[in-house]
Amino acid sequence: MSELEASFSLLKNANVLLYVGRGVLFSLIISVIAVLLSIAFGTVLAILRNYCTKGVLKVFHIISTFYIEVFRNTPLLLWIFICVVFCPAPAFFSRKMFGLTSVETKLLWKAAVALILFESSIIAEIIRGGLNAVAKGQFEAAYSQGFGTVKTFTLIILPQAFKSVIPTLLGQVISTIKDSSYLANVATIELMARVKTILAVANRYTGQGNIHTSDVFVLFGLAAVIYFAINFTLSCIVRGMQDRKKRVAQRNRALA
Repeated sequence: MSELEASFSLLKNANVLLYVGRGVLFSLIISVIAVLLSIAFGTVLAILRNYCTKGVLKVFHIISTFYIEVFRNTPLLLWIFICVVFCPAPAFFSRKMFGLTSVETKLLWKAAVALILFESSIIAEIIRGGLNAVAKGQFEAAYSQGFGTVKTFTLIILPQAFKSVIPTLLGQVISTIKDSSYLANVATIELMARVKTILAVANRYTGQGNIHTSDVFVLFGLAAVIYFAINFTLSCIVRGMQDRKKRVAQRNRALA
């Protein structure tokens, strides 16, 4: 058997594929958790930065601005290492779960925290752009109808803001999935970390005496195909939404 054939035999091994598949699952889980919590936290940051600009509330504007600028202008990998070393793991994550060891579940938690801290600063700016696109008259109309501040934001302002930035948010979801590959540097259990683990013992599966260059190309090529399939699907969704938005705008202009 040639070296290349031996390398491709890795893709026929059920144990290897199952191991990689679990890595894909955990990559998606980490990314989804990070995106959902980042949207919630980023929304709060965007509101504080955009509207708390006067009086006593200005301190929240300063804090949110400082947070956003610090995390947006520093590398994600830096925060991953900081969280792995310094972020405490709750007792809930100090046990075996999802077929992971207690050490791996702690890393899962710390990895998610690092992504949330970083992604929330970027998502905050995306949402702030949506907030700036909402006409100020919407606030006046809401207040004139007796809406309080909380109801004005939750029922009128935020729905309009999110509607205008959905394609951009989906684009950031794609970036988050790709950014999750950085977690392989701290031996977590996502896709890239598992590919590196398999590569380290590839000769056991191929029957070759050593790990060859073809093993690297096959395994990392598999990871590339998986990332491409996931992100290309999401990209198609984003393009579809943008095209639909353009068609609606053109139709509205024609009717006007």
